[in-house]
Parts: sequence; structure tokens; C-alpha cells
Amino acid sequence: MTEQEILQDILLPDLERRNPTATLWNYLLILIASAKKRIQAEGITLDLDDYDDCVTVAMYAAYLYRYRARPDNPMPRMLRLRLNDRLLDEKMRPEVDDG
Repeated sequence: MTEQEILQDILLPDLERRNPTATLWNYLLILIASAKKRIQAEGITLDLDDYDDCVTVAMYAAYLYRYRARPDNPMPRMLRLRLNDRLLDEKMRPEVDDG
């Protein structure tokens, strides 16, 4: 999925936003890009052809949006566990030999 598709198909319904302004649309795209970067900084290799990874990106972007006014609030436990599980899953996979 592209960032546009993640925004339109996952994030906007999660935020209950049906007709966002152009400004909000662009802001949410920035949050999606930021969420991807932060997730990758934790050592996770994202596969945006995998819907589970797309949902994780959208959840992270929604967290950034919802908690922008309250930076002292911790990350929701569900999201933290999802990221931990995703990282462990990636690190526990056997390495594939390309040659």
C-alpha cells in the first residue's frame, strides 16, 4: 500500500474523519511518514505489501495525531506490544541464503 492508501483506507476511518481538508490530509501524510521512520528506527523492516505492517503504521500515525497536544502521554500499550511482537518476529525468522 502507498502512504495515500494507508491514509485513505486505514487512518481516516480510524480517526473518524470522512472529508478532511487539504491541510489535514497533508498533515496526516507527514505523520504517516514520521511513523514509518520511527518504526524503522526501532529495527523493524516494514513491508507495505503486508496489511499488518500497514495497520501498524496507521496505528502509530493515529497515536502521533491523538497525542500531539499531550506529549507527556505514553504510547498506548497495544501499540507498544504490537511493535515489540513485530520486531521479535522479524529477528526470530531464519535468515535466507541468497546464494
